[in-house]
Amino acid sequence: MKIATFNVNNVNRRLDNLLAWLDEASPDVVCLQELKAADSQFPRAAIEAAGYGAVWRGQPTWNGVAILARAAEPVVTRWELPGDPGDTQSRYIEAAVGGVLIASLYAPNGNPQPGPKFDYKLSWHERLNAHAATLLAAGVPVVLAGDYNVAPGPLDVYASRSYDDNALVQPASRAAFQHLLDQGWTDAVRKAFPDEAVYTFWDYRRNRWQRNAGLRLDHLLLSKPMARRLRSVGIDRDVRGRDEASDHAPVWMEVK
Repeated sequence: MKIATFNVNNVNRRLDNLLAWLDEASPDVVCLQELKAADSQFPRAAIEAAGYGAVWRGQPTWNGVAILARAAEPVVTRWELPGDPGDTQSRYIEAAVGGVLIASLYAPNGNPQPGPKFDYKLSWHERLNAHAATLLAAGVPVVLAGDYNVAPGPLDVYASRSYDDNALVQPASRAAFQHLLDQGWTDAVRKAFPDEAVYTFWDYRRNRWQRNAGLRLDHLLLSKPMARRLRSVGIDRDVRGRDEASDHAPVWMEVK
């Protein structure tokens, strides 16, 4: 089973790129983020024609998450992250696919910090951590996949001081991510590349793609039953270099 996460950065604008990658990579499950489309604008027909069932929670202009399953229909278990009924931002969807519980999440960016956006980022992560603990307690195979908007450590940011004040690398942001690892979740990419600087995001500005000035923001976190089944992990960097590309690359893993 091949499971991937991909911040597509506007599903309709990048649709040709997405469909080409689906054809080449043949993932069984794909978690998408930053759809930037209302529910009615999601390209369901094109996704289905590519052989994928889909569930999604859209939002115009910003946010939006989806889960695609090859030759299957994901069964939604949650449409939103619990803990704040007043939060209307489309940042979380959870579904069962092939005996695995899979979440597609798009955590808040948090900039500028300090300020209300950073406060929202930290409170959202607190809710994620609380929900993640309940999922772990269930003892079932779970994948929390998505753009966490956290670069967890020094290896996850290119050599630069330009991000020192950025919400993505603040101690409180990193502590929230570390809390998930302390609960018992496995960071699949870091497990596969324990000592290597690998990136999943390259800003459009300042030739950061051309200079490989990237960050690792997209993560696959696995519950213990899922971690035992992990076989391989990869980042499809070449997708980032294509015309009209997202600023993120797909991240994937294969599990038994």
